[in-house]
Amino acid sequence: MKINIYSNKKETSKKAALKAALLLNEIIYKKGTATFVIATGVSQLDFIEHLVTEGNVDWSKTKMFHLDEYIGLPETHPASFRKYLQEKFISKVDRIKKINLINGDVTDPQKECNRLNKILQNEIVDIAFVGVGENGHLAFNDPPANFKIEDPYIIVNLDEHCRKQQVGEGWFDSLEDVPQQAISMSIKQIMKSKNIICTIPGERKAQAVKDCFVTDKISPIYPSSILKKHKNCFVFLDFDSAKYLSKIPLEKI
Repeated sequence: MKINIYSNKKETSKKAALKAALLLNEIIYKKGTATFVIATGVSQLDFIEHLVTEGNVDWSKTKMFHLDEYIGLPETHPASFRKYLQEKFISKVDRIKKINLINGDVTDPQKECNRLNKILQNEIVDIAFVGVGENGHLAFNDPPANFKIEDPYIIVNLDEHCRKQQVGEGWFDSLEDVPQQAISMSIKQIMKSKNIICTIPGERKAQAVKDCFVTDKISPIYPSSILKKHKNCFVFLDFDSAKYLSKIPLEKI
């Protein structure tokens, strides 16, 4: 894992997006195609905008997988991650070769997991774009996260801290409105990605960054701490999210 710290949110997101585009273009040049996983949420908005406008990626040579989605939430809901991706990303880039979205409002969520798992079993994920939650979660793998489960997509329970974050970010009016479960890519599957771009701007993520990255300890209590084991994980912080990491030298790509 390599940590990169920049002065503000905009610069951090732009640098992360340019690194992501560079990797995607290198992979497409070598293989003819690239498979990526994409996250959503407030922390990813600037990253996605820069990736779309400045990345210069031939998206027609890519395949996309969706990181996570609420169970029981229709795509029309403002908090739907499918809605977010359609509006913020898919509709703004050249036609993607293959789009694999998670349908969270199916009657049988496990069947949806099985469908996605069958698709993913034949794919090598070249790069995953992720963030870190206020509780340290990676995707929707809240603490204590399951580091051992092999299934690519799993049903997870959302803890109260995670659900409060969704209210705090304005996606829901109250805690009661936030679904209690989601379909999420598993920790093991995320770690199988050949490259990981992790973008974590903002002071409200500073404690999670400290918990996950300030020591060598890796624990399911701090799910994103597992990223320290990935040799091609690039973490992008701003001064606010990195305020507890004074001992880590600033590193530029």
